[in-house]
Amino acid sequence: MFGIFGGGNNKNQKESCELPFLCWQCEMSAPNGCGAHGESKGVCGKTATKARLQDILTYGLRGLAAYREHARELMDENSAEDRARLMELDDVTAETLYFTLTNVNFNFDEHIAQLMKVGNAGVKVMDFLSDLHTRRLGVPAPVEVTQNKASGKGILVSGHNLDMLEKLLQRIAERGLSDKIGVYTHSEMLPAHAYPHLKKYRALKGNIGKAWYDQTDIFSKWNGTCVVNTNCIVPPEKSPKVKNYIDRLYTYKVVGIDGAKKIENDNFDPLIDHTLQLPDIEGFDSDEKIVTGHHYKTVLEAYGAKVLDAIKAGKLQRVWVIAGCDAPGRSRNYFRELALAVPQNHLIITSSCGKFRFNDVDFGVIPGTDIPRYIDLGQCNDSNGAVHIALAVAKALGIEDINELPVSIALMWMEQKAIIILLALLSLGIKDIYIGPRAPQFVNDEIYNFLAQTFNLKVISGDFKKDFQKELGA
Repeated sequence: MFGIFGGGNNKNQKESCELPFLCWQCEMSAPNGCGAHGESKGVCGKTATKARLQDILTYGLRGLAAYREHARELMDENSAEDRARLMELDDVTAETLYFTLTNVNFNFDEHIAQLMKVGNAGVKVMDFLSDLHTRRLGVPAPVEVTQNKASGKGILVSGHNLDMLEKLLQRIAERGLSDKIGVYTHSEMLPAHAYPHLKKYRALKGNIGKAWYDQTDIFSKWNGTCVVNTNCIVPPEKSPKVKNYIDRLYTYKVVGIDGAKKIENDNFDPLIDHTLQLPDIEGFDSDEKIVTGHHYKTVLEAYGAKVLDAIKAGKLQRVWVIAGCDAPGRSRNYFRELALAVPQNHLIITSSCGKFRFNDVDFGVIPGTDIPRYIDLGQCNDSNGAVHIALAVAKALGIEDINELPVSIALMWMEQKAIIILLALLSLGIKDIYIGPRAPQFVNDEIYNFLAQTFNLKVISGDFKKDFQKELGA
């Protein structure tokens, strides 16, 4: 199993994944589940490959549901267009769940077609959410944000939910506390600083910490309250450090862990009152700054013509998309090393919390231009921006196949939102994507062979010079 993947990061996978599949979703399943004893197919005739494809369908739907939920919060219920866009997403979700029902479909090609339908829904939900964010909060503009610098009473907000952040800032302003409480961002909340409507709130301060998994260290040192409004949250069972801040931790909507307080019905007063009772923030005195806010609409307006001119003049040779969901582990230093190795006349586009692997670096500008070499599109759902930029460039250059553009893509994946982004890219026919640092364990050789042959999908080897030798030397 997984021999086709190659590379140096799959040894543990080959040792740990011994079952072709495990399915116990119907009464007919074998004792302990079909596949529990090494069977290659279930009692119903469903093969391991079909079972895994159905798993991927549900993983994609989970990511789709996360973005759909945020869109539902922001949409205008009186807008027929908004309701139609939401219903289209819901129809795909219902149809796909039906598709995974017992004994419904045993056709490989139709499984692939359904995966592409889920991917297409991923494209639409990211576009929908992007439109709603900019309609409600304004189009982001590049901004320099203080990093790990805080004082006074403070609330630290982690997650993706900009609607929740706005409501919190609004309530602080309503209570006349904008000069007494500072609201700081963590992880995927960093791009909030670039939205004009959020920037107007005096209580919104700087960013603290990096990707989601440093929360146990950051929250432990933070003297104020902490809020997690989407995944990922670390439970007490995972780290004993959680006990250091569990009494100061608040969760929002579906997020929850034992011992934390829940924000109910958008009532932020208990959180605000608790914050005022706590000591002032200490120990965050860094002078470091980071940049965010290159939404694709901003990039196309401010740099679109300049990018085209730079390409035609040979000043811009290649665009790199180095993005995705970060996770603990040295293997993900691969993405930092790759970003640092990108030549000066190449452009780096990023999004998601993976950017924290290298967003402390000042990449400067493309020589001979004022185009920044580093462009942060925003949160993981803003990954759609890279596609919009590429499509606009291809159209302007008269290139019909987007894959003919000098673009290299390296994506780190962690969980289901990364899966829906990958499916979205594949549904658009985008090829030559490297993913990693580990191969997904839910993909077997047959599925990977199809993806490799159809999309030239590859798993990173762990050596960026080996993977991108030609592109880096261009």
